[in-house]
Amino acid sequence: MNPTHQFKPVASKSRKTVRSSQCLEGRTSQSSKAVTVRTRTKPRRKQTRPQSSPVSLPCFRNTTILPPEFFQIDALDLAPRLLGKFLRRDDVVLQITEVEAYRPNDSACHGRFGVTARTAPVFGPGGHAYVYLCYGLHTMLNVVADEEGAGAAVLIRACAPVCGLETIQERRGQQTEKPILLTGPGKVGQALGITTEWSNHPLYTPGGLELLDGPEPDKILIGPRVGIEYALPEHVNALWRFAIAGSPWISAPKNTLRLP
Repeated sequence: MNPTHQFKPVASKSRKTVRSSQCLEGRTSQSSKAVTVRTRTKPRRKQTRPQSSPVSLPCFRNTTILPPEFFQIDALDLAPRLLGKFLRRDDVVLQITEVEAYRPNDSACHGRFGVTARTAPVFGPGGHAYVYLCYGLHTMLNVVADEEGAGAAVLIRACAPVCGLETIQERRGQQTEKPILLTGPGKVGQALGITTEWSNHPLYTPGGLELLDGPEPDKILIGPRVGIEYALPEHVNALWRFAIAGSPWISAPKNTLRLP
């Protein structure tokens, strides 16, 4: 496959980050199903932390959880399609703004080590989570792609907060609404409150950690992936990093990203 893989972005309205007692408003568009997000603005109040069961957020009551077949495609096709989609866990909803694709026979992919206790989820069917620790500190969330046995995934590099800002700030230990809150894969994992125990969790089942339908961005930036200097030159230089153009919720470095 051509490393500068082409795709056709579909226009959608821009989104703004909202505060913890409000949720995203608008209509989503995705090839799987058309979904309307209905919301009502409520007076600002202190949030109640979730109990053991998932919280049903009014602004996402009518959204669609993406089906398994959505994920079971080449990671290079799945990566840009994840932009604009929503991750939900308890009272936290994040919109995906930046991703990286990792493919079979990719010298930067964890699948290169074969099936181990840690990497086994990467070889499962698309639509499951692959969660690992980077440097023993940072929890990295990946979405498994392709068919069972392929060994491919998409790393979630950055997100924008949609709901549960107070919970996100508490988990991150930062009382800020600036992009530094979620621009980095370790920050995303921390904001969602996940551990490696979430590895192999099906993202298409209700409850726990879910991936919801969302709008496709107007324009998408592409560039080489970050921190893979150990890989072969053709994989280091492959343009397999994708981000929503114009979004401030993008991790560093930004100067390596450009319009296709």
